[in-house]
Amino acid sequence: MINWKVILNIAKTHLLTKMKSTVTAALGVTFGIGAYITLVSFMTGLNTMLDSLILNQTPHIHLYNEIAPTKDQPISLYEEFENSVHIISSIKPKQGQKKIHNALPILNYLKNKDVVKGATPQVRAQIFYLSGSIELGGSIVGVDIMEETRLSNMRDYIVQGSPEALKNMDNGILLGAGLADKMSLSVGDRVQVSTVAGALVPLKIVGFYQSGIADVDNVQSFCKLKTVQRILGESQNYITDINIKLYDIEQSPQLAEFLEKQFNVTATDINEANAQFETGSNIRNLITYAVSITLLIVAGFGIYNILNMLIYEKMKDIAILKATGFSGTDVQFIFMSQAMIIGIIGGILGLVLGFVLSVIIDGLPFETEALPTIDTYPVNFSLTYYIIGIVFALISTCIAGWLPSNKAKHIDPVKIIRGT
Repeated sequence: MINWKVILNIAKTHLLTKMKSTVTAALGVTFGIGAYITLVSFMTGLNTMLDSLILNQTPHIHLYNEIAPTKDQPISLYEEFENSVHIISSIKPKQGQKKIHNALPILNYLKNKDVVKGATPQVRAQIFYLSGSIELGGSIVGVDIMEETRLSNMRDYIVQGSPEALKNMDNGILLGAGLADKMSLSVGDRVQVSTVAGALVPLKIVGFYQSGIADVDNVQSFCKLKTVQRILGESQNYITDINIKLYDIEQSPQLAEFLEKQFNVTATDINEANAQFETGSNIRNLITYAVSITLLIVAGFGIYNILNMLIYEKMKDIAILKATGFSGTDVQFIFMSQAMIIGIIGGILGLVLGFVLSVIIDGLPFETEALPTIDTYPVNFSLTYYIIGIVFALISTCIAGWLPSNKAKHIDPVKIIRGT
């Protein structure tokens, strides 16, 4: 029967007598785990921030009427030409309305579905912004501002003003930050917008919106839904887009396909709209985990080398232990215990080091005009990474300790004592 008290006491004595080697091995684990925690926390935090920057502003499903040529041309309707080759050139898009037919009943249908978190109507219009002699082309979006704020974290992207200010003013406008800079406008100023048809409407600026995407901020602004409908001279059932947020984003492709067939509209799910973005995000995550695992493996090899050298230095001690009645298994457990002690101490210190470095990074100022709501570097303090770190520390030290301890198990004490 193994006497663990004696084995652990011998292991402790070996570690204390070779303090330099013990500290070196423990520090190898500490810095390996600390670097892993710091890197994976920072990189996943950064990836989450970049993902949310896109996903917060992208609906899970977008319903609209797409402008496209008519699929069935008149010649294809005649039976006598059914087996003929049709060559038609310069096909023009069909005449159709931008608004969604029966938009209000569709909204009611969506809001009653269990899988739908929310559905918001929008009216998009191409306009010109006029301020003095300056005239800039762009777009204006009519929204239910409080519902957009609830579903899309819109408040985070309003750098001046508030959603409530737009809600309480019928002729208010939430101007894109890029447009405000170009036209030297401030909150409280007035800007005139002109439609393609020539209608001229003055609007009061109640705030600035900055998405972090310059191409959007330089052209797009927001108003109340009924304000844009009034600018276009349309009724309250005039809606050009419906944005849908789901509780489970994975259901967006199936629901988009169903809605497209059910209501005869174009439905674009988030995977289709952001295919390139999703690929880039997956690659970033893959690189992060690959580098992190490499750090842990390097730390494991360091432990193996140190324990291997320690066994060569302890050859005479091993011979004496075996000569006094310790079995090869006992010797193996002694060195395995040393490895596990190093792994536990180094792993715990590594978690502390990683957490401290993560807190320091999280407090560093990070200011950029592209991301106005971000004040410091993003760090993900997920408990999962700390659990992975300590588990890997124990596994790597166990493996690193088993290989040289297995060698010590089979050492012949007679040869060592004789010096052969």
